[in-house]
Amino acid sequence: MEIATSHGPAGVRLDEAAAPAFLLVLTHGSNGGVDAPDLLAVRETALGLGGVVARVVQPFRLAGRRAPGPAAKQDEAWLEVVGAVRARYGDVPLVQGGRSNGARVACRTAAAAGAVGVVALAFPLRPPRSPEKTRVEELRSAGAEVLVVSGDRDPFGVPDAADAAHVAVLAGERHELSRDPAAVGRAAEPWLRRWAARPVRAGGRV
Repeated sequence: MEIATSHGPAGVRLDEAAAPAFLLVLTHGSNGGVDAPDLLAVRETALGLGGVVARVVQPFRLAGRRAPGPAAKQDEAWLEVVGAVRARYGDVPLVQGGRSNGARVACRTAAAAGAVGVVALAFPLRPPRSPEKTRVEELRSAGAEVLVVSGDRDPFGVPDAADAAHVAVLAGERHELSRDPAAVGRAAEPWLRRWAARPVRAGGRV
């Protein structure tokens, strides 16, 4: 389905559950899509735990652009999409996440969205051509507990353990996290299970 935002329509692919334990909203990187292997692995894990999963194609990608544009506009559109999706399911816990640039969006907007947790796949800590620059404050200021899943060969770097609630480093993986996607799902499973174990509050959509 499509959801209108202030910066153009976004696409949403929904995998629903009869009595959702939590809502997981995921998105892609700058040049990728919502069928990236690591995103699909996390999706499968979430569905197995009784979650609803929404995979969001952001407006810039739906319009055919590769560059996400200004962060403020990207974040504004994201919050509008998350708000629309969340309205379908009542007061279930919200976990949001994404890969690469999508992980940055999820961290930057977690507090405003009311997320209880963030799954940050291949968080791009430092641009390879500008290693002196760091985006660590986006992790530290998320306002929710963040799980980072990174490859030990990622040219964008790997956050320190102190920069997130948990950092899982997968051997042999680069930024794409495509060598063993199942390992990404396994890394996310204990994190998502925390929210699956919480009861659905009254008002949740069944």
